[in-house]
Amino acid sequence: MTHRTRPNGSEHPLDVAYDTALLDLDGVVYAGGDAIAHAVESLDSAHRQGMRLAYVTNNAARTPQTVAEHLTRLGVPAAAEDVITSAQAVARLIADQVPAGAKVLAVGGEGLVAALRERGLVPVESAVDGPAAAVQGYSPDLRWAQLAEMAYAVNAGVPWFASNTDLTIPSGRGIAPGNGAAVEVVRIATGATPQVAGKPLPPMHRETVIRTGARRPLVVGDRLDTDIEGAFAGGVDALLVLTGVTTPAALLAAEPRHRPAYVGADLRDLLRAQPEVADAADGAFGCGGWTASAGADELALDGEGDPLDGLRALCAAAWSAAGGGTCRLDGGKALSRLGF
Repeated sequence: MTHRTRPNGSEHPLDVAYDTALLDLDGVVYAGGDAIAHAVESLDSAHRQGMRLAYVTNNAARTPQTVAEHLTRLGVPAAAEDVITSAQAVARLIADQVPAGAKVLAVGGEGLVAALRERGLVPVESAVDGPAAAVQGYSPDLRWAQLAEMAYAVNAGVPWFASNTDLTIPSGRGIAPGNGAAVEVVRIATGATPQVAGKPLPPMHRETVIRTGARRPLVVGDRLDTDIEGAFAGGVDALLVLTGVTTPAALLAAEPRHRPAYVGADLRDLLRAQPEVADAADGAFGCGGWTASAGADELALDGEGDPLDGLRALCAAAWSAAGGGTCRLDGGKALSRLGF
């Protein structure tokens, strides 16, 4: 696949150009249980315009029904069948490799247990129960004894799975440890490596396609290493919103698999056409009222206008300079001028 050297433009609003939005939740729709600014009204508008909304999350703690009820309380239109979780993806992955009705040591939340049962598997809590597989998923109530059971099982040769390996998760109080941090504990104790289902890996993309039937999907996320990389791996476009963990500086330094097709401030950009980033004089790039270029040591920015257009132009300068690698030019002054 040819690497992306600039954000795309779209003459049509994204909710018209694509039939289905595959939306991440934490950092995109809500943070710490509360809706992110502009999310509810933007999603309602996209839904009324005919776009299907599917909520695709690496957080395996809650069931799709619980997630849908939470979204509904926030004012977002959602039913259980609109929610796809990494718990569902890892349960299908396990079911493809163990006998029907097999016991599975499950360390995680209600969502993981429900997903295993949906696939006809039997969740158990101890390595002494004779599980055919062991799986970890995120739970805010994780106990040390549960990690010990997982280590006992994996050290005994039980196949090990993980819903996802996100090292962090956004919360209302900031960034907290994610399931990947707990997976690392077991990895250290066992020296083993789990099979992982969640974004950005193929099992999650497979689960999403099976459950949504999307033909022209647009991934919408806040993380480069899960949402955007997952879209890249699946060969579909992605909109990065700056309401979660990714900073503008990290976006400029993104390697090819982490470069989104579109860049937005928040979910309002789902309803907007996207401006073109055009070639300017002397190898520079223009977007809106801004022109960006790559110098010997830093990225330069001239002009005025919408700061997001300036960021798009800077992305083009940085990604073009980096080619198939990571841009190491200093973008601090340029981003400061944009207020980032």
